[in-house]
Amino acid sequence: MANTYTQISIQVIFAVQGRENIITKDWRDELHRYITGIIKAEGAKPLAVGGWKDHAHIFFGLQPSLSISDLVKTVKANSSRWINDKRLVKGKFNWQEGFGAFSYSKDQRDKIINYIMQQEEHHKKLSFRNEYLSLLQEFEIDFEEKYVFEFYE
Repeated sequence: MANTYTQISIQVIFAVQGRENIITKDWRDELHRYITGIIKAEGAKPLAVGGWKDHAHIFFGLQPSLSISDLVKTVKANSSRWINDKRLVKGKFNWQEGFGAFSYSKDQRDKIINYIMQQEEHHKKLSFRNEYLSLLQEFEIDFEEKYVFEFYE
C-alpha cells in the first residue's frame, strides 16, 4: 500500500494442546527458527521467537495488510505439521485453540525481546499460568477463566 507507514509490534502467546511439557531442549531452538521462517514468509518482521516446554511466544512487526489471527493460524498449522513430520513427539502434536496477543510501543521492544529469549530462566520463578493471567490483567483484557488455556499445574 503506497503511502502507508506503520510501527505495530505484537507479542503472541499460544500453548501446547493438553499443556504437555513436550517441547524439549533437543529441538526447541530448531522449532523457533522454523517459526521465524514462517513469520518472514507471511510478510511480518520477526523480532523474537521463544518459549518453554508447553508454550510459545512470538514477537513480530505486523504489516497493516496482515491479520493477527491469520498469521497465528498459519504459524500454528505449519509448525504443528513440521513437528509431526519430523516425529519429534509421541503421538500427534497440536497447539491449543486460541492465543493471547499484546501490543507494544517501539521503546518497549528490547525489554520484550529479552523477556522472550529468557523464558527458561523466567519460568524457574513463575508458572506459565501466572505469567499468562498476569498479562491479561496488565493489559486489562476481560476474560472468563474457563476459556483461558487448559492449565495443569
